[in-house]
Amino acid sequence: MKHYIGERSPMRAQFEAKAGYVARHFAWSYETGVGTITLNRPERKNPLTFDSYAELRDLFRALNYATDVGAIVITGAGGNFCSGGDVHEIIGPLTKMTMPEMLEFTRMTGDLVKAIRQCPQPVIGAIDGICAGAGAMIALACDLRYGSPSTRTAFLFTRVGLAGADMGACALLPRMIGQGRASELLFTGRAMTAQEGLSWGFFNALHDSDALVAAATSVARDLAEGPTFAHGMTKTMLAQEWSMTIDQAIESEAQAQAICMQTEDFKRAYEAFSAKRKPVFQGD
Repeated sequence: MKHYIGERSPMRAQFEAKAGYVARHFAWSYETGVGTITLNRPERKNPLTFDSYAELRDLFRALNYATDVGAIVITGAGGNFCSGGDVHEIIGPLTKMTMPEMLEFTRMTGDLVKAIRQCPQPVIGAIDGICAGAGAMIALACDLRYGSPSTRTAFLFTRVGLAGADMGACALLPRMIGQGRASELLFTGRAMTAQEGLSWGFFNALHDSDALVAAATSVARDLAEGPTFAHGMTKTMLAQEWSMTIDQAIESEAQAQAICMQTEDFKRAYEAFSAKRKPVFQGD
């Protein structure tokens, strides 16, 4: 189904992400090591379409090769994050698809979550207002999440007659907020309030809506100025160690840290410490 595959080759997308990506189905900006994705259909609360799903997946895959991008912020326009899959452009057509076509779609949406989690850059969600369905899963896939007091996060798949098991929800959400809380949200589809999200560990912090993106960008800029190769290693290990024993994790971290000790950033940090100055990391 060509609308899942996209018109550009992966190598083309990789080059564009590195050299100055031009998005078609959302807004993209880049400044001082930080890339910002803005879902920008505010009149509909920024729903996803087949094309925006696919382009987001391709961009996050391409970021593996974008060494000039040190961190990513993803947010939504118009006071909302994302209302999920567009009812008329996705859900309606899905009711008319064959099973193989449906499976191609559900695998593609899962590939977006995997691409967010597998890109080396820390991904920071600035999540205001409505954050629902697939939008909630994009938020969950982020490494850090910042909300506002008005944020409402709903994994509302059961509201449209589907299982709560979507895009990795049954694996990721219990690890984030606990099995019982995740079970409630996934069975009922009710919205998690911002304060619940903060107290349960879903949000790292809450900020007023007008300060939210700036706060997330400030964190992203600090991370982009840090040892980005090492940040990528941290992200990799956080993901891989879920399936390891403690002994395996300790050995894997020994190997990971030995690799990081070979970087120039490690030497720069030592030299800066010795000279009593702040290190300037370059990601190599």
